[in-house]
Amino acid sequence: MAFEATKDEWSELYTFFRLLAEGYVCSGNSQGKRGDKRQSIAMIQREEHDGSRRYYVEKDEVHILGEKMDKKLPREDFAAIAKLILAAIKSSQTDEVTSPDEVEAFLDEIAIFNLEARTEDRTDLSVAFWHQEAPLTGFSIRSRLGRMNPLLDGGRAANLKFELSGVKFATPTVNNVNALETSNEVADRLIMIERLGGVLKYADVADRVFRSNLLMIDLHFPRLLAEMLRTMHLDGINRTNELTELMKTVNPLKIKEELIVKHGFYEFKMKQFLLTLALGMRPAKIYNGTDSAVEGFFLLDGSGEVLYYHKSDKKTFEDFLYFNSRFEKGSTEKDKYGFLERENGIYYFKLNTKIGLVKR
Repeated sequence: MAFEATKDEWSELYTFFRLLAEGYVCSGNSQGKRGDKRQSIAMIQREEHDGSRRYYVEKDEVHILGEKMDKKLPREDFAAIAKLILAAIKSSQTDEVTSPDEVEAFLDEIAIFNLEARTEDRTDLSVAFWHQEAPLTGFSIRSRLGRMNPLLDGGRAANLKFELSGVKFATPTVNNVNALETSNEVADRLIMIERLGGVLKYADVADRVFRSNLLMIDLHFPRLLAEMLRTMHLDGINRTNELTELMKTVNPLKIKEELIVKHGFYEFKMKQFLLTLALGMRPAKIYNGTDSAVEGFFLLDGSGEVLYYHKSDKKTFEDFLYFNSRFEKGSTEKDKYGFLERENGIYYFKLNTKIGLVKR
């Protein structure tokens, strides 16, 4: 019986099968295109329903070893199934994709019941390059054929607080601001507050763990992030590199021009932040600078090619993230931001931080 799964779920399985079929992966460059490096894949470890399995890439076969499995299958079988999955993803007009019959039969044969690996460390695949006994490298998978998981998934922990000053709003005024509903309501509420004489100044990060995580990047980084969020809503600019360029002119941290121009301070801090997100920092989990199990990611592009980015090539990875990420708007209701609320007698207005990769 056919089943449905999201494009992201199918993309993960497609990426896995394609890597096994080809036995190598090419690096990506800062534009998200194929780079000039190529890594041979000797083995991929994936978490299945029955524990860890190792998929050894041999000359013409894939040797699958697990607690309850010892099987060899032709690599061309994985290539054929990957091709069917890609065609199904591309032909679907919605985010839900129905499984082709041949794919179901193949999944049954190799006892794969979860399209996405279930891991505690946020890795999707662990890869041994060049040699079967080489150290495993943890990767997450990002797909431009699906909705694509964000680098920073917003949530209430990712809210930044702005304190209302300038004039004291009466309760009816606050209610009027919060009741404003438009297609761009966060920006329109910000404008309404300003029109009524209110001034919103950055105050703090709502969550203490996220505050500390941001301070690990720089003691003034939360203030920079706050100004980028405000600008994103008011000016409609969401690309990370464009917002950062604007910050060089706005200069929210009031630093010297030499530091901005010659040292590239704002670009440096944003690239550092983005790379930290890609390698596992989360708003509500303490970040202490220690590397996580995720060392890079596989990017599935719009044509179905798989590219890899790894922290060992820091400049390329950072540049890719910098030029291919954007600030996004999460749900105001779910993430609890975009309205005036009172805390200890003071009104605050929160903006939410959500950053994802562009799809192109």
